[in-house]
Amino acid sequence: MDRVYNFAPGPSMLPLPVLEQVQRELLCYGGTGMSVMEMSHRSKMYLEIFEQAKADFRDVMGVPEGYTVLFLQGGATAMFAATAMNLMQGGSADYVDSGNFAHNALVEAGKYGTVRVAGSSREQNYTRIPDYTLDPGASYVHITTNNTIYGTRWSTLPDTGSVPLVADMSSNILSEVYDVSRFGLIYAGAQKNVAPAGLVIVVVRDDLLGHALPITPKVMDFKIMAEKDSMLNTPNCFGIYVAGLVFQWIRRQGGVAALEKVNIEKAALLYGFLDESRLFRGTAEKRDRSRMNVTFVTGDPDTDARFVKEAAAHGLVNVKGHRIVGGMRASIYNAMPIEGVRALVEFMKDFEAKNK
Repeated sequence: MDRVYNFAPGPSMLPLPVLEQVQRELLCYGGTGMSVMEMSHRSKMYLEIFEQAKADFRDVMGVPEGYTVLFLQGGATAMFAATAMNLMQGGSADYVDSGNFAHNALVEAGKYGTVRVAGSSREQNYTRIPDYTLDPGASYVHITTNNTIYGTRWSTLPDTGSVPLVADMSSNILSEVYDVSRFGLIYAGAQKNVAPAGLVIVVVRDDLLGHALPITPKVMDFKIMAEKDSMLNTPNCFGIYVAGLVFQWIRRQGGVAALEKVNIEKAALLYGFLDESRLFRGTAEKRDRSRMNVTFVTGDPDTDARFVKEAAAHGLVNVKGHRIVGGMRASIYNAMPIEGVRALVEFMKDFEAKNK
């Protein structure tokens, strides 16, 4: 069958050239006579894949010296606890509550120290990034740079001074240029913009290593995992391999800066239609709209459901909104070509014409 345009929020679509390369190499990687999935993670053949993936990530992400890159497991949810256990140091931390996963992160962190909610838009149903005030004595400040469920994005990073800034970048990593030196810690589940589910990428400033609480499990202790080069235990070998191919694909596109331009164009195309539509409306406030996850509704749940069903029949799949909020959501990550967004907009125009 023909491939569809997959607007899923994660696991999400991967670049077609990457999938095609995986397909070619699935049974036999290079001249090894085996699949990557069958290799020992400590073998020379796999370590070459691992080291190349790490080097390519540092390149496309612009990771400077003085930072360690880890390829871990457990997704961003595991990092909710790991962040607090590694950085709280018996003090308190500021969390900005800007969405479902931002909220989950602060609740989890509260098990290991004192969490101060520096700002929240929970009462506004997370339709915007909230105003906030920061404690200069905090151990760190935590933000979620892109809120997948509610479709909002931090357009301007907070100035945290000497306090380390921690960011969950799960749903927008490598989609726009960031100055990594602004952060103490970055983590991102890979299943939205990088690789299959099960891998989490961590970028941690070296001076923040070695301060984990005594109760921290070894696999969550960033210092131990750095000393073991992410291989205290068997890593997600296949996920790292696919991630490495995606990093190479990003470089071929012209790097993150080039992808950011395309992502801005894709988002402008879809939001431009929503702003003129008589049937559909976006749910996030304009100033804080996400470039990766576009959330919208018709105002009638039955019409929303019919739209989702008919869109799928036209090869535009997984546009149903999260169960918490309903409506629709089009996730337009790096791998979504602009042709897919154009196809969605054209279908929306046709649907609107038939449902005046």
